[in-house]
Amino acid sequence: MAAATSHYALPFFDAAHHTLADGLAAWAATQQVDESDDRAACRQWVRRLGDAGWLRYCVPAAFGGALPALDSRALVILRETLAYHSPLADFAFAMQGLGSGAITLAGSAEQQQAYLPAVARGDTIAAFALSEPDAGSDVGAMATTARADADGGFVLDGVKTWISNGGIADYYCVFAKTEPERGSRGITAFIVDADTPGLDDSEHIHVMAPHPLASVRLTQCRVPAGAQLGPREGGFKLAMRTLDIFRASVAGAALGMARRALDEAVAYTRRRPMFGQHLADFQLTQARLGDMAALLDAAALLTYRAAWLRDCVGTATPEQAQAYTAQAAMAKMAATENAQRVIDMALQMHGGQGVRVGNTIEHLYRDIRSLRIYEGATEVQQLIIGKSVLKGAA
Repeated sequence: MAAATSHYALPFFDAAHHTLADGLAAWAATQQVDESDDRAACRQWVRRLGDAGWLRYCVPAAFGGALPALDSRALVILRETLAYHSPLADFAFAMQGLGSGAITLAGSAEQQQAYLPAVARGDTIAAFALSEPDAGSDVGAMATTARADADGGFVLDGVKTWISNGGIADYYCVFAKTEPERGSRGITAFIVDADTPGLDDSEHIHVMAPHPLASVRLTQCRVPAGAQLGPREGGFKLAMRTLDIFRASVAGAALGMARRALDEAVAYTRRRPMFGQHLADFQLTQARLGDMAALLDAAALLTYRAAWLRDCVGTATPEQAQAYTAQAAMAKMAATENAQRVIDMALQMHGGQGVRVGNTIEHLYRDIRSLRIYEGATEVQQLIIGKSVLKGAA
């Protein structure tokens, strides 16, 4: 089943986006990867995405990218299309972008040249290490520290967890406190290569929808002064800026899964015989499909608007940044929550087949659940939106 592209015929997108969507949909429909081993499969997806040139949309053109700057609409199209065909392919693409995003935003020229071209080619696997056992949404509770040493470098100690690409990444963007007493204002970012002595990423985390995840332990892990990413004590703002760029693309991934579920439901109800008719002939089925289509379209419009806002209006002023943050939060919340409902309804239509391991709908049902949590749980998005409403910015 190939992804359609007609839903991009909206003012949010231009001719280049349409060309991207058509080419990616045609390519993705031909790709088959054995995903029984999620770590091996993720490496293979990175390699294929790099060879095909799709990872070039994760970095700016100056470092081997496809466009002059990161384009939110292109990221949404890429994630929506990849997630339609394989949520793990989407994961592989997204983590290349998220794991290199902080370097794109705040890296020195040397750091950008050392890491970004390899990410775009698929030669290097990236990771973003922010979360900790007791510091998820509450970033200020971070316990990992970075102590300056006599040689001008830093010694990192602490544990990061739920780290996507953990165990297969070539480097990690690690956030640690250089001024612990200052809370979130005392956080600094660092680039830490996976083979750095004192870094242990061998503790794999197994979840309901297999993805490469791990805890990363830093024990007297020394990095040179050149590993500091962005300004000292600027790590919290850098982490939030990075997540802001990719938040609308999370919504795109949810849209891709929901579109696949709707297409699977339509195909199944048309062929499923029932009481001398087909399941699609019953008004109850038609009403349910109507709900699914409306939920999907509403989320899509919010998602495309948020991406367009960042690309075409910008975030240069505090007012623009606040408006984008609120609308990206709306998109992320609506798309992930609506996708969960759409997929659940598709599973119900499939009956027993829907819960059979290996069925596409069963796979989607497990994959969608984490999107309502990672990169800011739904409850966090609600708070962001609510605060913006009170300020009159949403």
